[in-house]
Amino acid sequence: MSNIKLFESRQIRSVWNETEQKWYFVVTDVVQVLTDSPNPTDYIKKMRKRDELLSKGWGQLVTPLSVDTAGGKQQLNCANAHGLLRIIQSIPSPKAEPFKLWLAQVGSDRLDEIENPELATQRTRELYKLKDYPDDWIEKRMRSIAIREELTEEWKNRGVKEQKDYAILTAEISKATFGLTPSQHKKVKGLKSQNLRDHMNDLELIFSMLGEASTTAIVQTKNPKGFIENKIAAKQGGSVAGKARRDLEIKTGKKVVSSENYLPEQKKNKQIAKGKKK
Repeated sequence: MSNIKLFESRQIRSVWNETEQKWYFVVTDVVQVLTDSPNPTDYIKKMRKRDELLSKGWGQLVTPLSVDTAGGKQQLNCANAHGLLRIIQSIPSPKAEPFKLWLAQVGSDRLDEIENPELATQRTRELYKLKDYPDDWIEKRMRSIAIREELTEEWKNRGVKEQKDYAILTAEISKATFGLTPSQHKKVKGLKSQNLRDHMNDLELIFSMLGEASTTAIVQTKNPKGFIENKIAAKQGGSVAGKARRDLEIKTGKKVVSSENYLPEQKKNKQIAKGKKK
């Protein structure tokens, strides 16, 4: 299941609430999509000043939720479909009606995915295709998602509960695999709010998968309990991938970690280079 939804090719971050069985959407993302405002936070402040009733009921419409951002998990104001429909009433936008239909479809899609989990995988694959990722890369990325989910489930079953602990364990695997933390790896690629793995090349994805799959195998074999023991296992799993990476680098004379990414400018430069070769 992807927590990034597309409305007219624009990204809207979302959080699935298991208790309510509802999607919650980042309000600033929705406002930016509907208004094209360069500062959606400022737009929301002015909108609330204009609409006193909206401002009075803001606490019932919007709730802070933990959302993936460039700086890790952060509390951002989110609203479910009901709350967004009220907010949209205060936004004069020609996109309002199409957005209402989109909201209904997203909710329907999620109910379908609960009944048939394979649909979530299919939709994630389609999302990458819409972004012009190569088919062979997409298959690796889908496999990496499955490996990651298996590892986080193992951590959860062994007493790792806090999001910050998941981030630390992931960083340990990354440091042992690439010699870099995820944030350092993102700087190499010139990324900000983007998902690092969505910008890895084939080899980076492969070694990332090896590090996490190795950690999963170690966790399943040694059955570590709690954060400290799982941190040791994370280092061990990452070191398996790190050794393989170094061996490859020695044999090829090339570094695995690359500044290559899938940002629009990079893709444009690639297309120009291909055209010159022809």
